[in-house]
Amino acid sequence: MSTPAPAPRPRVLFVAEAATLAHLARPAALMAALDPARVDGRLACPEHARRFLGADAGRWEPLAGIDPALFAARLRRGEPLMRQAELEAAVDADLALFERCRPDLVVGDFRLSLSVSARLAGVRYAAICNAYWSPYAADRRLPLPVLGWTRRAPLALAQAGFDLLQGPLLAPHCRPLNAVRAARGLAPLPADLRRVYTDADDTLYADSPALFPLHGAPANHRHLGPVLWSPPVPPPPWWDEPAGDGPPVYVTMGSSGDAAAIETVLDALDALGARTMLATAGAPAPRPRAGLRVADYLPGEAAAARAALVVCNGGSPTSQQALAAGTPVLGICSNMDQMLNMRGLEAAGAGIALRADRLSAAAVRRAAAALLSGGPGRETLARLGAGEARERFVRYVDEVTGAAREDLP
Repeated sequence: MSTPAPAPRPRVLFVAEAATLAHLARPAALMAALDPARVDGRLACPEHARRFLGADAGRWEPLAGIDPALFAARLRRGEPLMRQAELEAAVDADLALFERCRPDLVVGDFRLSLSVSARLAGVRYAAICNAYWSPYAADRRLPLPVLGWTRRAPLALAQAGFDLLQGPLLAPHCRPLNAVRAARGLAPLPADLRRVYTDADDTLYADSPALFPLHGAPANHRHLGPVLWSPPVPPPPWWDEPAGDGPPVYVTMGSSGDAAAIETVLDALDALGARTMLATAGAPAPRPRAGLRVADYLPGEAAAARAALVVCNGGSPTSQQALAAGTPVLGICSNMDQMLNMRGLEAAGAGIALRADRLSAAAVRRAAAALLSGGPGRETLARLGAGEARERFVRYVDEVTGAAREDLP
């Protein structure tokens, strides 16, 4: 009697709009969680981001995306991040990718075109997002981002005006996707960024429910928990050298932070006698200083674990590395996403946020000193950053693809 052929492995296609490293990091981490003997995982992203896939570079699929510098410039100016023509081209690129890969499930991170292309292709689509962007977020207030004029405006008055005019100010950010949806025969989404960012068959939130709870969310909106990832780079030559006295501090403004703030931060940390590890994320290195050690990229989880304080742009990837290590966070925030993330950390006593348009060495010094002097213990902070995101994601894939696992109860 012949042996039955094994069932084909489900195909899971990860699609990253790698305009910032965060949108590549989460798909890369979740793909690495899948057993390749059981699930055929592939990750599509632009060529420039492939080097960050490390051992999984062989599972890469080429896919054009928005230029990171253009994305950052639009973000700084408060403009819509994607134009209609760009989304149209992305939909066509997605459909060609689906034809090539034949996925059973598509998992996207800020690839807004998937709101259209996955539905046209009839493939199940899961969007990775942060819970503070959910339509079901407990706190739905949106902060005023740093823009060219906000440096000169009275902040309380500017925020009040933004609150009043938020609908008409943000509606243009929703129009490009709705225009593409209409052109492809799909109903429009509400003119709400939260709906645009989370439109999917399933929405997976890469955050702790303790920090960012949801109210009234349907079953297809679920917390995965923090998705930790570090770039696959070796430690720099100075990693194991004696570092001297003073509190150890890990500083990175990431790929979307305000690089101009780094000198101000370093001035403040010098005044505190800190031993600073700086990851520039490819930006020019600052002037040399006593106690400062610099690398383009660092193994972020290990750096956060060595530090008594993490100073970053306030975004979720580095913040989550810090909390998982039990380390408080000082966030130097420029955009809405960073401010929303730090709002949750501040509420939990896990960090302090400073606006990049109100930054001074004195303000950084005061905030850093406060975080270094006490607050929640490392175990309490670590509980906020802990989670089983990879295990939850594997269970989700099993659930929606019908894959069987002998080790599941």
